[in-house]
Amino acid sequence: GDHVFASALLFHHNTIHLSALPRFSMTYPQLNLRLYVLDQDGQPAILFRRMLMPLWLAPGVRLMTHQPVRAARLDFPRPSRNPEEGAWRWRVERGGTAEVQAWPDSPRVGEGPKLGNWEQTVRYFTERTRGYAEEANGSGILHRIDAEHPPSAVWPLRAEVQGVGLFRHLLSVPGKTENGGGPAWPSLHSTWLCPEIPFVFELGLAQRVPLPQPVLAQPAAGRVAAPVVCREGHEEAEKAARRDEKPGRSGSGQEGRRAAAGAVLASAA
Repeated sequence: GDHVFASALLFHHNTIHLSALPRFSMTYPQLNLRLYVLDQDGQPAILFRRMLMPLWLAPGVRLMTHQPVRAARLDFPRPSRNPEEGAWRWRVERGGTAEVQAWPDSPRVGEGPKLGNWEQTVRYFTERTRGYAEEANGSGILHRIDAEHPPSAVWPLRAEVQGVGLFRHLLSVPGKTENGGGPAWPSLHSTWLCPEIPFVFELGLAQRVPLPQPVLAQPAAGRVAAPVVCREGHEEAEKAARRDEKPGRSGSGQEGRRAAAGAVLASAA
């Protein structure tokens, strides 16, 4: 059958700042829930379904960016600072609790489509410079996010997830009914950690689009069907900022120096 990949990215933003205000920076944990799609140009892209941030930050980011940001309690470790610990636990609380525990392991791919060897599998998820996020008010307007980052080190992990009901809720995926019907939650396809990712990104605006609805299928080997995110009738609206020509800078978008302790959990739905 067909599959669509969904992932949870758990990480710390380190010294992220607006290029216009380089002396003002922030460091905070964040959880992104994503779908892997094709955009109207046929380019591999990411559709952000939810972005969870600390309560002190979420309202301001949602007001400034209009992205699907929600407040949550995030207790994330710093594996890149303490690699000798050998095991780490991430905890998320928002109307429910989810925990991820992970250990270093040899590269492995679980149930679901095969995307090639381990390096090819990682590139399938990471080599995407375009992202889209629906406006927080549910209007159907997408904001485009262009990001750039160099290749980074990857640590293969083995992970266990508790509290998948929270992820179901955040992704708007129905759970099992009382009689046992409904889609089963798939097992993890692949898991890894990037100790450090230098990156820059800028925000833009896309027109109103129909969004794909996440539907879970039984995890089994099959082909990958990437939903297409497309714009209706108009070309992309004027970007919020033009990219500065200086290396390592973006226009009025946000710039992050590092995203450390970034654990990626990918499932084939």
